[in-house]
This record gives sequence, C-alpha cells and structure tokens, in this order.
Amino acid sequence: MVSNIGMNWENFYNENILSYIKSLQENPFELVTLIIDLSIVVFLIYCFFKVVKGSRAWQLIKGIALLIIATWASGLFNLKILNWILTGIMNWGVIALIVIFQPELRRALEQLGTNRLTQFFGIDKDLATKTKEDIYKVVIAATELSKTKTGALIVIERDIKIQDIIAGGIPMNADVSPQLLVNIFVPNTPLHDGAVVISGNKIAAAACVLPLADDKDIAKELGTRHRAAIGISKESDSIVVVVSEETGKISVAKDGTLVADVREDVLKKILISNIVTKRFAVEKKERKNRLKEIKNKLKKDKDETKEEQNKQ
Repeated sequence: MVSNIGMNWENFYNENILSYIKSLQENPFELVTLIIDLSIVVFLIYCFFKVVKGSRAWQLIKGIALLIIATWASGLFNLKILNWILTGIMNWGVIALIVIFQPELRRALEQLGTNRLTQFFGIDKDLATKTKEDIYKVVIAATELSKTKTGALIVIERDIKIQDIIAGGIPMNADVSPQLLVNIFVPNTPLHDGAVVISGNKIAAAACVLPLADDKDIAKELGTRHRAAIGISKESDSIVVVVSEETGKISVAKDGTLVADVREDVLKKILISNIVTKRFAVEKKERKNRLKEIKNKLKKDKDETKEEQNKQ
C-alpha cells in the first residue's frame, strides 16, 4: 500500500506539478496570470469566510471540510468501501449544499444586485463618513437621555490614546448605536455607573472610571460626572459628552473646559467640528503636501537627468 501511495504521488508530481512548472518557464506571462488568479481566489475565500463566520453556516462548513478530508484520505489509503460511501455522499452533497445554504446564497445574490456590494466584500465606508454617522448616533442618544434625565458620560477618544481607562472598564467592542448607548446608562443596571469610551468607531468599554478634576476654579455645583469629564479632557484630547442626572442638561468637555447646557444642533456642530472637520482636513492637507513633494522631486530628478545628458 505504501509503495502504491509513493507511485501515485510520483505520477501526480510528474504529470501535474512538473509539467506546469515547465509551461511557466516556457511562457513567463502565465506567472502573472497565476498570481492574479490566486489573489482573486484567496480574496473571495477570505470574503466568504468573513460572511459566514459566527453564523450557523460556520459549523456546517467545518463538517464539510472534515468530510472532504476523509474522502481524500480514504482514496489515498485505498479504503474502497469507505471511499465509495463518502464519494456517494459527496455527489449528493452538492444538492444538499444548495438547500442548506439557500438563505446565504440568496442574500449574497441580492447584495450583488444592490449598492451594498462593497459591504459584501468587507469594504467599509470611508472613515470620515463613518465617524460623522457615529457622532449623529451619540447626539441622538444624548438627546434621548436628556429627555428622561438619565445621567450619562460618553468619552470620544481622538489622537491621544486612553487605553489605561479602557482597560479599567468592561470590554464591549460594539458598533456605536443610540439604542445601546441609552440602554447602558439605564439606572440600576451593571454598566450604568461610569463612562462609556468610544475608540476607533467602536464602543470600546463601559463602566470606565475617569480621573476627577480638582481645580479650585471649578464651580462647586458641578457633580462627579462633570468633574470626571473635565479631568479626562485635561489629561487627553478626548471630547466628553455629559448628561446631567439632576437637570437633564447636556454639556461638552474639551481641553479642560466645560461648555454647559448645549442644544442638540450645537452639540452636533461641536462634535463634527472637533472630531471630523479638523482631523480629516489636516490629513487631507498632509496628503496633498506629500504628493506635491513627490511631484517636485520627480521634476527635479528629470531636470538633473536632462542637464547631465546635455553635458555629455
């Protein structure tokens, strides 16, 4: 049996692998098409696993993979009866797959025919748009909490990382949504006491403990939430949205200062101006400057080359 396996492998190697390598040597252009072909296949497999991972289809895929390996191994070791049974199952398996994965296949085909194709392949919206959408969600949540006079403390991380604060809270790593933010601060629930930290367009953690500001010039009537908001805004460049439990008023802490009693439209403008406009305007300007430098360098190199050629 071992000798048969060796002979089969040798025949496969000579007839397939060696012949393909020779064809690549004779026509090097095929190597380029091979790389493109492999890249597309790997990308599609990655997208497929990204879509099904975490769903009930994931368990089925693992079972199918085990069945394929068992069928291949039974043929390799010449287990004829087992191979015959497994091969029969595999033949009927194609129909079974269509039936089992019908919802997933239908959803994939629907997405191919809509503008959600980029989401299907895991290509997210540009960061500026997503950040702006997250800000709208924070504003909606703060407004709802204000109506019910539910105390809240929402920290939006910017360039200076506050990983130590996040590590001290309860990890969440959830998408930003008004419903989740409102639910977190419901009184007498495990997560309501503390701050929520939004980092990298995710709700990173809840029930986070923030450093309190102890400056003497801070108004005495300010509660613990407002002092915590001012404290973290002084230690980092984070922007903090505070909802007062006593009055329901919304405040914003930035660079150690507190803007009190802001309306919904003002809150939206402050957050977009400081989190989206300033950040992405600077990044865009930096990209333009880098591109300009590259163009100038290429032009300079071209001029120097011409001068050298003229001298010769």
